[in-house]
Amino acid sequence: MTPPTAPPASFNDTEQRLTELEIKASYAEDLLDTLNQQVARQQDQIELLLREVSRLRQRGESGASVAPRDPRDELPPHY
Repeated sequence: MTPPTAPPASFNDTEQRLTELEIKASYAEDLLDTLNQQVARQQDQIELLLREVSRLRQRGESGASVAPRDPRDELPPHY
């Protein structure tokens, strides 16, 4: 029986390159997951802000029909 021979250098290079690609793919997948989570949080914030703007707009429109207050009717700050 002959002893096992060392794999050729090209095999080792290919294996090392494959390992490096797997590591890079793993990091890229993790980055993609992180970015997806960030985009989801930002979308939630955008929706919240849109609801707030809509609420403020409605409040402004409903307040437009109320007669403006005359500043002369206001008490000065020292009273």
